[in-house]
Amino acid sequence: MIRRGDSQDVPFLRDMLRHAYYWRMTAPDDELPVYRYVEAWGRPGDRAVIAIDDFQRVGAGWYRLFRAGRPGYGFVDEATPELSVAVVPSRRGRGFGGALLGALVAQAKKDGFSALSLSVEQENPAVSLYERYGFEKVQQVDDTYTMLAKLTS
Repeated sequence: MIRRGDSQDVPFLRDMLRHAYYWRMTAPDDELPVYRYVEAWGRPGDRAVIAIDDFQRVGAGWYRLFRAGRPGYGFVDEATPELSVAVVPSRRGRGFGGALLGALVAQAKKDGFSALSLSVEQENPAVSLYERYGFEKVQQVDDTYTMLAKLTS
């Protein structure tokens, strides 16, 4: 089941950031400044969805707008929300990522956004999932892609 996320889910979103950024199951010694993806949650443009399995939250997807002076890793422009998706390791490969991504794309269209962006390491298996949902590689820096999905034809 996928439900809409709210401010009570912010601690879970923070936890899911670790799964999104440390997808190889190992965390680097230093902490990435990823707090910007959830800090002051509830700004205009913030949306989240939560995956539930056996009455437990097992994944989350969300997007938010960033400013050019304080961008996210997959920043394209100030009118394009950047998306994050993560599923707990024990539930990966069961379709939750696709369900979360599909719900976010549908919500972004309803919200009137013309595109979504994201950042992903090139070796992350989720690259093919993003491509199935219309994301295209628009930039590569080192081993990381910025991908963009246009939501209007």
